[in-house]
Amino acid sequence: MIEIYRKKAKHYDLISRLYSERPQRLRAVQALGLRAGDTVIDLGCGTGLNFPLIEEVIGADGRIVGVDLSDAMLARARDRIARHGWRNIRLVQADAVDFDFPTGVSGVLSTYALSQMPECAQIIAHGAAALANGGRWVVLDRKIPDAIPSWLARLGTATVRPFAAIDEWITRRPWESIRAAMQEEMSELSWTELSFGSAFLAVGSPGTDNSDALPDKSQLGEPRLTAGRAQ
Repeated sequence: MIEIYRKKAKHYDLISRLYSERPQRLRAVQALGLRAGDTVIDLGCGTGLNFPLIEEVIGADGRIVGVDLSDAMLARARDRIARHGWRNIRLVQADAVDFDFPTGVSGVLSTYALSQMPECAQIIAHGAAALANGGRWVVLDRKIPDAIPSWLARLGTATVRPFAAIDEWITRRPWESIRAAMQEEMSELSWTELSFGSAFLAVGSPGTDNSDALPDKSQLGEPRLTAGRAQ
């Protein structure tokens, strides 16, 4: 997977624009219900395409933790951070299933990434446990429309092909695992199908079971820019 994304990192932003992803990314960020000063974990953050949308809401007093497995994607994200002069973003290279979630965060977001992770149910559970009271888990991702022939499914999900083995992805049906896991972990869940059923937006809240403490900044780290790199 790392090698695949190393090859695709250079053109990832262009592909996103070609498929007009920004409106759906904006909708996902809005679904987080963020306020100024909030802390957000962006899982599978890639090149940081969500960062401008989040920063516009949380401001300089907020925090973003961007997590991605690919060093090449994170290099692009660092360039984006440097260009904008953001000093409230920490980047972490890690497999999401092994990521040590900080506690008491305002939101966890994954856009077009979680369905590529076989351990998606476990990741959802970890993210849910990290949310403060009122926090939200938001997933924007792709799926196969219901009751569609397999040959048409392969054609309609061509955008996934550069990033995953499409036959395995279709067989695994990760969107079903994501929905089941969010239903298991969340007391409230909304599920909206987008683009004629080829994508979905899931918004979950765990209710009042988790602590509403402020984020543990010892876990978040203190982001800073050095020679254009976020550390």
